[in-house]
Amino acid sequence: MGRTPVIRRKLSRERLSAIGAVSMTGELYLAAQGHSYKGADIISFLEQLLEEIEGSLLVIWDGAPVHRSRAVKEWLARGAARRIQLEQLPGYAPELNPDEGVWRYLKRVELKNLVCAGLEQLGREFRAAAGRLLSKPEVLRSCIREAGHVY
Repeated sequence: MGRTPVIRRKLSRERLSAIGAVSMTGELYLAAQGHSYKGADIISFLEQLLEEIEGSLLVIWDGAPVHRSRAVKEWLARGAARRIQLEQLPGYAPELNPDEGVWRYLKRVELKNLVCAGLEQLGREFRAAAGRLLSKPEVLRSCIREAGHVY
C-alpha cells in the first residue's frame, strides 16, 4: 500500500504576495513581491497599468482593506483619478471577479502539487507559470466569461 509522503521542513513566515489584473480583452498583468501588499505597492501596480494601457481605466476590484487605504485615496485625490476609475465589487463576491479564475488556474493547474525549497524557487515557479498562462489566451477569456462578463 502507498503511504502519504511527509515533508519535514521548518515553517517560516516567508511569503510571496501577488497582484494581478485581467483586461476585458484577455490581457493579464501580474506582479509579485516577498511581502504583503500595502497602499504604496497598490499605487505602484496601478501606475504600471497606467503606463502600459492607454486612455482611461476602469478598475473593478474586491473590497480588500488595502484597496481602500488612505495612501490610495490620497493618490487618487492628487490627480490619478483623471485617468482611473475604481469600482468595488459587492460584498464577498469572488464569482464576479475574473482575477479569481486566474488565481484558481495558477494554483490548481500550473502550480499543482508544487513543493519548493524556498521563496526564491517559488518566485521562479510563479513567473514560469504566469508565462505559460500568458500563452493561453483562451484560459484568460474563460476567466472573464466565468465571472459573467461578455467577451
